[in-house]
Amino acid sequence: MCAEPIGDSHPHVVHLDSRALLCTCRGCYLLFSSEGAQQRYRAVPERYLSFPGFRLGTAQWAALEIPVGLAFFFASSVSGRTVAFYPGPAGATESELPLGAWESVAADNPQLDTMVPDTEALIVRAPGAERAMGEAHLVPIDACYGLVGLLRQVWRGFDGGQDARARVEAWFRSVDGRSRPWGGDAR
Repeated sequence: MCAEPIGDSHPHVVHLDSRALLCTCRGCYLLFSSEGAQQRYRAVPERYLSFPGFRLGTAQWAALEIPVGLAFFFASSVSGRTVAFYPGPAGATESELPLGAWESVAADNPQLDTMVPDTEALIVRAPGAERAMGEAHLVPIDACYGLVGLLRQVWRGFDGGQDARARVEAWFRSVDGRSRPWGGDAR
């Protein structure tokens, strides 16, 4: 965005129309961090939250019609709806959420209202043998795309294979370590 050099560790902003992530220096990042500003770019926050009481049963997951057991959801201010993406061999694939399916999940989990549009996402592992009600974390949107990139490097077959599953486990352990439990706080 400017001529300032940036290091390996740097913040990001999201271009709202294209959903593209842009690397920025700290100064440019701060220009787009105002919550109420009407701008084409928004700063990606660094907040990580866990939702220990998250409720998502197998019937709700099935209603979302996501073909794999991992997806991230975020509110798009441009389209005015929640969008979902899931990882695959070609990267992040957008899923058209069926009308009402997401509203059912949101109604069962009012804590999701804390998600900042365009810049934060709810990443969810589907309910299964290890997680009767699924697992969810609120993370910066760039973390989700980072996970998709990691998985793309090792993806094999339809479900990603053993290496992809190991990367997902390691990534969630890292997120667990960074997350603080949601406790009713607004931001």
